[in-house]
Amino acid sequence: MTALALNAAERREHRAAAHHLDPVVMIGAEGLTDAVVQAVDAALNSHGLVKVRAASPEREARETMLEALADRLGAAPVQHIGRLLVLWRPIPPKEKVAREERGAGPRMVKLVSFSKSGNHRATVRKVKVFGNERVTPGGKIKRAKERTSSVKKKLN
Repeated sequence: MTALALNAAERREHRAAAHHLDPVVMIGAEGLTDAVVQAVDAALNSHGLVKVRAASPEREARETMLEALADRLGAAPVQHIGRLLVLWRPIPPKEKVAREERGAGPRMVKLVSFSKSGNHRATVRKVKVFGNERVTPGGKIKRAKERTSSVKKKLN
């Protein structure tokens, strides 16, 4: 994979967003191993913007690590400051698994009942309504019935 290219404005935005981040992955004395690359790849998949701390005291070694990570993972090198390396890659879209047998799930519903006199506040109740239940206009919860068609339609 080749590294992504960012223009100056995009790089500045990502640097600002990465300012408050803590390093997620640390590169030890052994350098850029496969385990480090896998950890950075997993962090990029979940976060998109990642700080990596390198233990190497030589600046040239850290620059080559940043370029190697960017090339191997298809990421953009955002910043190299001190022993911190910042990488960015867009987060891949997650696929939703649609299950046909799944019905409607529970949902939270607010039931508001107003007072009979105008001097008091309305009472608000939060109720969990399941997929086979419905709320009546009076504020009661009832199980949904199977819909029955008319007698005339059954005869035809």
